[in-house]
Amino acid sequence: MKDWWTAAELAEAGLSGLPTTVRAIQLMARRECWADRRRVAGDPLARKRRGRGGGMEYHRSVLPERAQMAIAKAALAAPVDTAAPTAPGSTAERVDWSWFESLPDSRKRKARERLKVLEEIEALKRGGMSKNNAVCAVANAHKVGKSAVYDWFRLVAGLDRADWLPALAPKHTGRTKTAGCDPRAWEFLKADYLRLSQPSFETCYQRLELAAGEHGWTIPAKRTLQRRLENEIPRPVQVLLREGYDALHRLYPPQERDRSLFHALEAVNADGHKWDVFVRWYDGRIVRPMMVAIQDLYSGALLSWRFDVSENADTVRLAFGDVFRKYGIPDRVWLDNGRGFASKWITGGTPNRYRFKVKPEEPAGVLTALGMEIHWTRPYSGQSKPIERAFKDLCDSIAKHPAFEGAYTGNRPDAKPENYGSKAVPVETFIETVEQGIRLHNTRPGRNTRVCRRKLSFEEAFRQSYSQSLIRKATPEQLRMCMLAAEKVRADRESGSIRLLGNRYWSEALVEHAGEALTVRFDPDHLHDGITVYRLDGQMIAEAACLEAAGFADTGQARDHNRKRSAFKRATREAAEIEKSLSLEEYARLLPDVDEPVAPEAPAIRLVANGSQAAAAAPAEEQDFDFDEAFARTMAQERRHLRLIEE
Repeated sequence: MKDWWTAAELAEAGLSGLPTTVRAIQLMARRECWADRRRVAGDPLARKRRGRGGGMEYHRSVLPERAQMAIAKAALAAPVDTAAPTAPGSTAERVDWSWFESLPDSRKRKARERLKVLEEIEALKRGGMSKNNAVCAVANAHKVGKSAVYDWFRLVAGLDRADWLPALAPKHTGRTKTAGCDPRAWEFLKADYLRLSQPSFETCYQRLELAAGEHGWTIPAKRTLQRRLENEIPRPVQVLLREGYDALHRLYPPQERDRSLFHALEAVNADGHKWDVFVRWYDGRIVRPMMVAIQDLYSGALLSWRFDVSENADTVRLAFGDVFRKYGIPDRVWLDNGRGFASKWITGGTPNRYRFKVKPEEPAGVLTALGMEIHWTRPYSGQSKPIERAFKDLCDSIAKHPAFEGAYTGNRPDAKPENYGSKAVPVETFIETVEQGIRLHNTRPGRNTRVCRRKLSFEEAFRQSYSQSLIRKATPEQLRMCMLAAEKVRADRESGSIRLLGNRYWSEALVEHAGEALTVRFDPDHLHDGITVYRLDGQMIAEAACLEAAGFADTGQARDHNRKRSAFKRATREAAEIEKSLSLEEYARLLPDVDEPVAPEAPAIRLVANGSQAAAAAPAEEQDFDFDEAFARTMAQERRHLRLIEE
């Protein structure tokens, strides 16, 4: 607050009770002897002005009372720092600022009005006015009682100036007494009201009145009990007990994640979407097609999409194959925990996928084998999958396309259009219309995202970042691996051939792996193109061709099969001759000669007992054989087994 004023400054300020010209103020000062006034201690209230121009300065206490109050009000208009001081001797611990912040605005406003009155009184006191006169003047100006002002001074006695505001707040809390209610009646009401059926409070209170009359309980008025429920039972508890966990989950604000930290193709998310359109499929069935789409998280652009009658591993594999072939390999992927994405053909070997038992010998899935970091989103959580927002846009711009008029099913059972089921669009028309709609979705400018900044389209944002980013490109070997699904099979124990999905495959290299457990990668849409065979550790063995089953009487295929078998045997024989550079004759010549062993000498000799001559050989007994008789006997035995068959 400014204490010393010149005549020019007083005229410029235009204070109440003072003239508005310098000359008039100088005359007033001379008339009222401002230059001769002194304080009680003898200090003068007028002084010569320092600096250029000279003149006299007057203390504000010589001014009329109305002018002093105007100066005090002007000083109070400046912002006041109400922060609690941290200097030694602070009285912040004697007041409760957190309690003051919790008060309603009406009570805070009263505290500020009281503080303003005390500040004006203190300003007048510093100007030389007595406290009693200052209290009377300010109290009359604000139309408050002097006794009330002195009570306010007692509230702030001994407190630092910064701690006056909470001390001046009204302490009354209003009526807090509650009407009597039997505890059993209160528990009865809570048990009835806090149910998932969500009964209204009106009906609950009616049942409470019946029970209270039966058991003699004391209960207050309906409005009193309703206020007690609202005050004593927190809203989250009421939501949980009356609406369930999903409603409680919605009370907590979702996390807002910044996708601009990525670059193009660094991270993608994929999900399936069932179209609300009746389509006549290739086999003539009327279905609602399922689309598997993959979205770039940085830009929001849809990179690839595939269609089928259901969400399955084949469709997911083909969609990711399109991304790998057109753009490259992402580093991270967020997937829905559906059967198609959790299939072992897609994410095999990932320890935290929650479907199918993970085995140590399980074949590595496409995404895992390519080094992609897999994240599983929370079920039924649209915030975890930005692609859900894209699906919502596509439902409005594509599912209700004029080409689908009559085939649109509505997005809910109770939202079916009037012409529901009157048409089914051909699958070719459906795919062409959807693909055009997705391209328009990607190229529409002015997208309201942090990356697009209301200027770019999804595709423009993707291309700008893609051209400046380090992208992992897939090699032909990686494309072949990711485009084919993996399944563990066992080769035939003899030939090494492999049977898969009703077909038989074989290669010469498989003979060395007969009877072993192997991994095959194949295209389910082109099974007759052959398969690629790997060991369980991922080492490639060979590409095996499909051996088609021939007709039983097809001699041409039989000759072709024999020709291939002869070629195989001939090639094997030539390989064997290469391995055997040494002929059998040469081998025999290299063998060492073996001498005839010398007969051992007997230690004693025993003579034959029947004389000195050797026994003569007995002549063989001659037998006559009649061939005719033997033939007749044999035919007679055969006739016994013959029987007559009448025609």
